[in-house]
Amino acid sequence: MSTSRYEEDMAVTTVLAPRLAYFAAVARHEHVTRAAQELGVPQPTLSRAMVRLEQDLGVALFARKGRTVTLTTAGRTFLASAERAIGEIGRAAESVRADADPAAGKVAFGFLHTLGSETVPGLIRAFRADHPKVRFSLVQNYGEAMLERLRAGELDLCLTSPVPDAPDLAARRLDEQRLRLVVPDDHRLAGRKRIRLAEAADETFVTLEPGYGLRRITDDLCAEAGFSPRVAFEGEEAETLRGLVAAGLGVALLPPPAVARPGVVELTVTAPRAVREIGVAWLDGHPDTPPVAAFKRFLLSRRGRLLPEL
Repeated sequence: MSTSRYEEDMAVTTVLAPRLAYFAAVARHEHVTRAAQELGVPQPTLSRAMVRLEQDLGVALFARKGRTVTLTTAGRTFLASAERAIGEIGRAAESVRADADPAAGKVAFGFLHTLGSETVPGLIRAFRADHPKVRFSLVQNYGEAMLERLRAGELDLCLTSPVPDAPDLAARRLDEQRLRLVVPDDHRLAGRKRIRLAEAADETFVTLEPGYGLRRITDDLCAEAGFSPRVAFEGEEAETLRGLVAAGLGVALLPPPAVARPGVVELTVTAPRAVREIGVAWLDGHPDTPPVAAFKRFLLSRRGRLLPEL
């Protein structure tokens, strides 16, 4: 649609929309006075509104006999569309009211894949102990994708890493999670408990794809250790990488698994300090509905004890 056509349609809608309920009431009663009583408006006001509506459309919607009216053919056609429009507005209003209900509203919540098996289910279970009817719309994705969905208004809150620093977002650090160097169980380093990351400089790595927060952290830690990792595979999910390590494709820096996986050994990295910060982010200045505000308060109250494995 061209800009001029769009502007023309918006102008027509702006004129017509306030009069749709008036028109539907008059059409339903076929009597201006009874419709005015139902709507709680003066009868002359309603009569003038119907005349202006017909003038704006350029079509007679009613055949009049005193204060009694009947719909013309054009009026019946217009009524069908007007009732659909009124119904859609009513359903939309009911939907947003339901989502904002303090006791049973909805929270659109995003989180990292690596937090999906234990952390997020535990958080939701704990929150719903006091808010049993609050509903969640959940999105599992990598950090940058969730931040874009925040900006688009598709999410209310998200758990992400690293904690974002952007002028349009508000964020709070909640916890940190140690990263381990994961190696195959037959690897030359598998007998170790601890390792300096520089000792893995000659290893081949499997990592998440560029754009993932954990990939950026991996690259930064390796750079701090004095090397750039040789990457054999770039994936989208941490447990897939752990499986590829077990298959001997390389080593990986990963957060602890929810359940121990056979075929790998997980080494504590002593230097540099290998952690990732987990934080909650939201759109700065965006008003919260009561259920979103309650869940935000709950998350902030878990600061320092967000992750069950720590």
